Amino acid sequence: MGIKLDILEPEAWQAALAALDWQIEMGVTDWVQDSPVSRYDLPDRLERPLAPDAPIRAAPQTDAPRADAPKTDAVEAARQAAQSALTLDDLRAALTSFDLCELKKGARSTVFADGNPAARVLILGEAPGREEDQEGLPFVGRAGQLLDRMFEAIGLSRQSADPASALYITNVMPWRPPQNREPEPDEIAMMRPFLERHIALIDPDVIVTMGNTPCMALLNQKGILRLRGNWTHALTKPVLPMTHPAYLLRNPAAKREAWADLLSLKARLT
Repeated sequence: MGIKLDILEPEAWQAALAALDWQIEMGVTDWVQDSPVSRYDLPDRLERPLAPDAPIRAAPQTDAPRADAPKTDAVEAARQAAQSALTLDDLRAALTSFDLCELKKGARSTVFADGNPAARVLILGEAPGREEDQEGLPFVGRAGQLLDRMFEAIGLSRQSADPASALYITNVMPWRPPQNREPEPDEIAMMRPFLERHIALIDPDVIVTMGNTPCMALLNQKGILRLRGNWTHALTKPVLPMTHPAYLLRNPAAKREAWADLLSLKARLT
């Protein structure tokens, strides 16, 4: 299939990658221009060599930062922005206006949270997927539907108005990584101040970390198959690591262990 497209130069490679990802999802397989390009004509776009007696002109001044200019400390900037947030609305606004994470440039939405802020249980996921990026809410795809069924089996729901039976759901990363890759350590570190402030404002009784990324963010540990089901603590809160619902969709036999973890959570809440 051939589709003619106008090619726009993106401001960053993340934007270009996100645009390409979207084109692939729409079914684009070939690039066709309005007219063929002769590579022999391209040198006209290059600077012509100077004549032997031509004067040498100084390069034009630009606003590009010098190589030795100090770089912005993204983690410190995130810490200052997060600490200034006194409410969840403040934190959402601070996160939405934070522009130092490259992932934001390739995402459609800033996925903040869903559920009841008064809930006793906070579910911490990894990062938005394609469906979450489109809808602006965490855990709305197939994995999210499974998550809802899992917690409804022990009487908990993101729709509940009663804090005793409610869930509050958020992610370590508010922006979708390209091709759903795992977030890099520096990206997790950049978002940690926002996550710490988020947890402080919600003040849950229990945190459930779904998958490796939230365990890395809160516990500085990976290996979810080893960590799952073992209660620990972070930020003065009890933490229960669990396998991500996406893993359960790929490995249905692991649902037995997930059910045991859910029962452990239920017992902790009583």
